[in-house]
Amino acid sequence: MDVIEAIKKRRSIRRFKDKPIPEDVLRELLDCARVAPSAGNRQPWVFYVLKDPDIRQKLMEASGNQPHVGQAPVVIVVCADPEVSASRYDDRGRTLYFIQDTAAAVQNILLAAVSFGLGTCWIGAFRETMVRQALELPPNLRPVAMVPVGYPDQEREPRNLRPFEMVVREI
Repeated sequence: MDVIEAIKKRRSIRRFKDKPIPEDVLRELLDCARVAPSAGNRQPWVFYVLKDPDIRQKLMEASGNQPHVGQAPVVIVVCADPEVSASRYDDRGRTLYFIQDTAAAVQNILLAAVSFGLGTCWIGAFRETMVRQALELPPNLRPVAMVPVGYPDQEREPRNLRPFEMVVREI
């Protein structure tokens, strides 16, 4: 599958089959995240791969009880150390670049997953303190996003997108 097809095929999946993800496929998803662009090549990220059902349950609770977080066979929690970015870019690195960098890594995970027939959902709504506790994160790391990953147990429905002309401005 080429990248354009993966971009256009990607959907948020919220129901997963009870089927494990092969380790080589999971490793490839994480490697795709690792090679994402980052400001100044600072790579402020750390990827936590959660397979343990008890921890996934805690993450589900942290997400306001979104059931797909607990149902997916794997949840990847993308964390970042803002000070890694700040060491080169000061406040802009500390407040913006680490977020942009991890967003690029998350998008790489989402697109790579499509190419393997996997489904994902980008979860940004969660209680950071609860995620920190569940993962026993060191104080320097901030959880930025959670990505449940698994084989879809639902159809990829069409998206309701705003028309091209409404979102593009040429000057």
